[in-house]
Amino acid sequence: MAADRYPDSHVFYRKLGHEYPRVVRGEGCWLVDERGKRYLDAVGGAFVANLGHSNPAIAEALAQQARQFGYLSGTAFTHEPIEALAAELASTLPGDLDKLYFLSSGSEAVEAALKLARQYWVERGLPRKHTIIALAPAYHGNTLLALSASAREHYRAFYREWLVDVHRIPAPYPYRCPCRGLDAGCPICTGDVLEDALARVGAEHVAAFIAEPVGGSSTGASTPRPDYFTRIREICDRHQVLFVADEILVGAGRTGTWWAMEQYGAVPDILVMGKGISGGYVALSAVAAPERIVDAIANGSGSFMHAQTYSHHPVACAAGLAAVRYLKAHRLVERCAEMGKELQRRLAPLGRLPYVGDVRGRGLLAGVEFVEDKLTRAPLPRAAKFAEAFTEAAQGEGLVVWPNVGHADGSNGDLVMIAPPFIITEREIDELVERFTAAMEQTVRNVHDSHRTPAV
Repeated sequence: MAADRYPDSHVFYRKLGHEYPRVVRGEGCWLVDERGKRYLDAVGGAFVANLGHSNPAIAEALAQQARQFGYLSGTAFTHEPIEALAAELASTLPGDLDKLYFLSSGSEAVEAALKLARQYWVERGLPRKHTIIALAPAYHGNTLLALSASAREHYRAFYREWLVDVHRIPAPYPYRCPCRGLDAGCPICTGDVLEDALARVGAEHVAAFIAEPVGGSSTGASTPRPDYFTRIREICDRHQVLFVADEILVGAGRTGTWWAMEQYGAVPDILVMGKGISGGYVALSAVAAPERIVDAIANGSGSFMHAQTYSHHPVACAAGLAAVRYLKAHRLVERCAEMGKELQRRLAPLGRLPYVGDVRGRGLLAGVEFVEDKLTRAPLPRAAKFAEAFTEAAQGEGLVVWPNVGHADGSNGDLVMIAPPFIITEREIDELVERFTAAMEQTVRNVHDSHRTPAV
């Protein structure tokens, strides 16, 4: 059997020193490779497969639309799948967000959202408003403007000369905040640090502030205080700054409500979505905005200056429509909230394992952060590549998780993410925990054998 790896294959793989198992089928929360090995997909691939694998309703919707017509230009035509999908999603969105612009990837959607914020201010006669403020750590995508807004240094290092300047403020990250989330007046945890940043930068120059309502992989499902985003909303309103909520990873029900922002009682000016809105069956993302923003363009230049060949794609929208309707019909967002409580409860004992510093999350999204010292929260040395080693050990145990690194100080820091399909059962959660524990035991043995690990 030929190895699926570089350079033996003609595929340009994402990891060039890795041999890939070849998956031949999916069954709900499980993937099966050509050797018959079964993997519990505990992260939905990349926080995407919220409906599970091989859902026949979504497959049929894709096939039916492809038989009617496959592609139309969004500059010339509209079609039923996009009109229906926009209406279905609008009914779930908070506040006045009710206009949707469909694209393919999350990076594209973030790029479009930030460009929309910029164009809005230009159309309003305020062209000096161009600066973006973002959190650190944070991740918003890999296209150049989205990467500029991200604070993932190991990605940014290669392209620094091509990136635009983005002003950063510390993310609300209690586990790594100097106050450890305990100081009621902490400017980082309360959001007051945004006020300070606007004073330094000059609010007259700031177009948008962008943040994930719940931390994605960059802060491992870290959740800010309940009043954090109401404070952010008040600051943005007072200084005429658009608030962009990046819900690509945490939205579409992942944290137990349709949109993570709902749980804060604050409404963003622009909301970006992706990943779970199609269940991963096609590449689909979207920017949601209110009429008050779109009207500025409609009454000005008349056209949003952001074009993509595959925007507003009929087959993609048909898949998204089927996925959103399936989520609603089967009450899977509500199920996510209930199963999320079980997931968080059953993951909590992992905190007793060696090198596990924190276990946290909301809904069916969780992060497990690894540290060298549990008391001081000192990160493991990056050279140990602990998160990567654990991820490999987990896959060996038939468990798929998502690693992230660099969150502690820009270079060091190791964690893994868990985000299973919404259809996961309690028995599968138990199996997830069992396989996670076995993978940790294997990783600790390997690290000890390499003489790289200090005492726990």
